[in-house]
Amino acid sequence: MSSRINVRWPMDLDGPRESLEAKQPEIDNGLDVVHPSRYTSREFMEREWQHLWPRAWLLAGVVSDIPEPGDYFTYEHGHESFIVVRQQDMGIKAFYNVCPHRGNRIAHAEFSNAESFTCSFHGWNFATDGELRDITEENTFNPKLIAHRPGLNEVRCDLAAGLIFINMDPKAPELADAIGLPPGYLENYQIEKMHVVHHVRSEWRANWKTGIDAFYETYHLPYVHPQTQTVMEDYSQIDLYPNGAHRMIVPFGTKAHAIADDESVDDGLRGMMIDAGIEPEGFPQRASEVRGVIQAAKRERAERLGLDHYDKFTDGQLIDSWTTGVFPNVQLGMHPEGVFIMRFMPHPTDPERFFYDNMILFRYVDDPDYTVPAWMGLPEGTDVTGTVRPEITHVPVDVRPELGEVLNQDIDLVPVVQKGMRSRGFRGPLWSELEGRLRHYHKELDRYLGE
Repeated sequence: MSSRINVRWPMDLDGPRESLEAKQPEIDNGLDVVHPSRYTSREFMEREWQHLWPRAWLLAGVVSDIPEPGDYFTYEHGHESFIVVRQQDMGIKAFYNVCPHRGNRIAHAEFSNAESFTCSFHGWNFATDGELRDITEENTFNPKLIAHRPGLNEVRCDLAAGLIFINMDPKAPELADAIGLPPGYLENYQIEKMHVVHHVRSEWRANWKTGIDAFYETYHLPYVHPQTQTVMEDYSQIDLYPNGAHRMIVPFGTKAHAIADDESVDDGLRGMMIDAGIEPEGFPQRASEVRGVIQAAKRERAERLGLDHYDKFTDGQLIDSWTTGVFPNVQLGMHPEGVFIMRFMPHPTDPERFFYDNMILFRYVDDPDYTVPAWMGLPEGTDVTGTVRPEITHVPVDVRPELGEVLNQDIDLVPVVQKGMRSRGFRGPLWSELEGRLRHYHKELDRYLGE
């Protein structure tokens, strides 16, 4: 009996036709070769600042970070800063983090709670709903200048399955229409019940799209991450959705199709079984049995712990990574136990630098066997209870953030790829069908930029 999962291309994992796992109809995005200047030029970066970032829905944070009225976080995106704050009625609002008087930042903490916001420059005070409450020495202003009572400038804010998005464009489509994913796709994971337990933001010497391109395909796994070959397939089921959304279902608990020995159980597969709460004496002897054993163990554990949302998942979802792209700059590693969020955030002035922002979200269960998948690289000893929001670890450029073996390999690779983008010998990427997600999101990028 082979451990290989319907190894053919295009991969179809044969998910139930009515389920969210089902293979989606193909979308023809053509065979255009994009010019490499989009990865290097300031002109292209400026076009993105004019036509992409102010119009797209941007993932700002998660609802569990602001559970109480007055709780807020600041979200930095390039040269913009925003305040996202929980209201007294438990709604959420977002504002440009800038005083309308002289442009000073209003909020300086990454996470905090406030009854109001006071500008540290001249003391203007604003309610958490953005309303102007007090102008210092108001009698010194011409009344006509401040007759409109200049409060904080609000930006659109909306929620999707526990994720908070903002949009600077009042004319942009509603988030529900723009996100591109079908109903239930995100909601079934109950992300609103998860908490950030680890958060690292590192600066890389590459364009933000160079970073995205590296994470949006599994074509590179045998060459950059050879250790993955005995625990996961490097063919993926690729599905494209409207508005630049996309996913690859990465089969876990199996060996890659190029591995000749497809039956022995190695330490990697043993580790995945331990993650699922399986005792070593229960390990199967054949690799082809591992997926089924893990799926059954997770079903049993979920029932024992009263996790009813597992009933909405196919067996494949219990073990595989639904690696999902939300346009323009987010990737979500979706698992029932936790979600790994990557944001590829542009540098404000340099087209060949970006910030790689990653958050590990975990739904805490009081059971020592319940954890996020090991590949997420959660450091040993991390507080996973969700009672304290960890600070963001900021890692400067040229300093390795130590995100685990697999991600460290990507950290080493991406800046080298960026250098190659500048070569006269490189005329643009030649994307295979395995890299169909890249072509799909670049096509949507070009639509925003009017190409």
